[in-house]
Amino acid sequence: MAEKLKPFFKKMRQQKYLYLMSVPFLLLVLVFNYIPIWGWTMAFQKFRLGRSFFEQEWVGFANFIEIFADPLFYKVLRNTLAMSIMGLIGGFTIPVIFAVSINEVKNGPFKKAIQTISYLPHFVSWVVVAGIFYKILSVDGGVVNDVLVKLGFINQPIQFMAKGKLFWWIVTIADLWKEMGWNSIIFIASISAISPELYDAAKVDGCGRFKQIWHITLPGIRSVITVLLILSIGNLIRIGFEKQMLLANSLVYDYSEVLDLYALKYGLGLNRFSFGTAIGMVSSLVSVGLLLTANGLFKRYSDESVM
Repeated sequence: MAEKLKPFFKKMRQQKYLYLMSVPFLLLVLVFNYIPIWGWTMAFQKFRLGRSFFEQEWVGFANFIEIFADPLFYKVLRNTLAMSIMGLIGGFTIPVIFAVSINEVKNGPFKKAIQTISYLPHFVSWVVVAGIFYKILSVDGGVVNDVLVKLGFINQPIQFMAKGKLFWWIVTIADLWKEMGWNSIIFIASISAISPELYDAAKVDGCGRFKQIWHITLPGIRSVITVLLILSIGNLIRIGFEKQMLLANSLVYDYSEVLDLYALKYGLGLNRFSFGTAIGMVSSLVSVGLLLTANGLFKRYSDESVM
């Protein structure tokens, strides 16, 4: 064992300054990501404020049993997975297509202008985005309804925000509009790292633009696409709650509740801290399971992985 560790310690001595530079970041990860895991013990307690750790009542898996016995949990899980999968499909493929399209634009100033405009919505608050979508989908002067009526597709305005079956699509489109440009940055950067000589050689061989994209651009960013896809699959269950809370109303409640809102309302909102912790723990464990599964599948079939 000692013989095997010698090369490691030798390399460590050679790169001691790099290791020292990484210490602050490791401490940040430890403090903010690993030490808080101690709070998961609350999920196995009937937590009461003002009591010390040793004075809390231990209830075992009672909180988890209550979660899985609640019919609302499965409805919330359905909504979370549905919006996550729709967001993954649209929010991952379209930024790739957008990045490839931007790369094909040869007019420099126009290209930069399009990139800048596409980034701007990322910096807009979800409060403002929700207000914009409420306005454009409104039955009273909403752009979408006005256009559809004038084109003859509908006879009277549709109450988009009051239809539960449309809520998932509205959230997905709003999220795509807000984040598409920002999510495409890493793909644009990866494409710019591809050697121009490959494109020149392809042109000599008679390849058009579409063949160059298919045989050079997409294979050139395959590793980046794979890594980001694996990480996105790992975060399927953790989609936040801001956009759902701001775009929802009482008429679409059955389609708007997600796990984070469920934990907020029925856990923290009712001072049931142990119940809310148990929901968060289930969400985290499912995320880790999805990440490991996706990583294993990609590693097996494409030799690409994050671990």
